[in-house]
Amino acid sequence: MALETFKVVSKLTEGIKIECSARNHKIILDEPEGLGGTDKGMNPVEATLCSLGACQAIVAKCFAKAKGIDLQEYWVEIEGDLDTDGFQGLSDVRPGVQNIRTRVHIKSNSTKEKLEEFVEFVENTCPVADTIKNSANMSTELIVEN
Repeated sequence: MALETFKVVSKLTEGIKIECSARNHKIILDEPEGLGGTDKGMNPVEATLCSLGACQAIVAKCFAKAKGIDLQEYWVEIEGDLDTDGFQGLSDVRPGVQNIRTRVHIKSNSTKEKLEEFVEFVENTCPVADTIKNSANMSTELIVEN
């Protein structure tokens, strides 16, 4: 088994702005002003959807040649529906995204049938899509800082 562990740190900085770091890279996440943030970055749900699109694009790029796809351009538009009442505890609805819609744009000389098969392969191979569809086991350890 080739298990690789990825580690990120997400730290509350000011208000609800978060500095996320992994290896030597950082991104800022925040919420729009309407949800109590300062809009200094995308929110975590948007970042999750970005991760999904980025992962699909990486899988497409990595496997296109091996699958016989002439991949000239590839981009993904993703929409996710979130009922904020669930997050805010105002209703019994789940706090997470209920629906995700993806539009894959490909510029290629390959046939539409071959591209449809390729998009299905990308969706089934993408680790982020698999995590969203099948959920990961989660555990939490509390560390109290003094």
